[in-house]
Amino acid sequence: MTSLVHCPLCERPDTLPYHRDRRRSYLQCTNCALVFVPPVYYLDAERERAEYDLHDNRIDDPGYRKFLSRLFVPLSQLLPVAARGLDFGCGPGPALAAMCREQGFDMALYDHFYYPDRSVLEQRYDFITATEVVEHLHRPGLELAMLWHCLKPGGHLGVMTKLLRDRAAFSTWHYKNDPTHVCFFSVATWRWWAKQVAADLSFEGADVILLHKPNS
Repeated sequence: MTSLVHCPLCERPDTLPYHRDRRRSYLQCTNCALVFVPPVYYLDAERERAEYDLHDNRIDDPGYRKFLSRLFVPLSQLLPVAARGLDFGCGPGPALAAMCREQGFDMALYDHFYYPDRSVLEQRYDFITATEVVEHLHRPGLELAMLWHCLKPGGHLGVMTKLLRDRAAFSTWHYKNDPTHVCFFSVATWRWWAKQVAADLSFEGADVILLHKPNS
């Protein structure tokens, strides 16, 4: 039956068992290398929102800001003065957007639960951030394509997500234990996706991915 489960990133049916624990099973796509859980394990919207409500990510929390600076610092160095950005999946405490605004960048916010105004997804931006977001997406292929469409030529997409290393590390990885984490990206997966959209790709540390959209 697992062979009938399509990859949520590339939509191919070429998947193989990757891991199983007492809560869920995990598949890996042989095309794009994404590791993911089948839809049967997705939480419904009410339970998913309840999990997010447990997070205490305040705008003025110095620890949270330090965490976000792993993306903010390298990304901000690439941006022109007065660049306009979108904080996608910003959560209830959009600290990264506040940090960007403090540097003079104009920011729009979107979050499925907390800032659900989808009109911001019909606009174009110089940069887009998605911190600790992509691992939650049920349809990452469609969502990433949408974000890439929202990005102006020459713009930057900055992503923060823990990167999957290998099967042995995955078996004891705390990151997979969050029930809202359903997609796990590796360096190979990001290289595959960057190739699909002709993006320039770079990595900062263990969990920051920067993608630059060509001007033409």
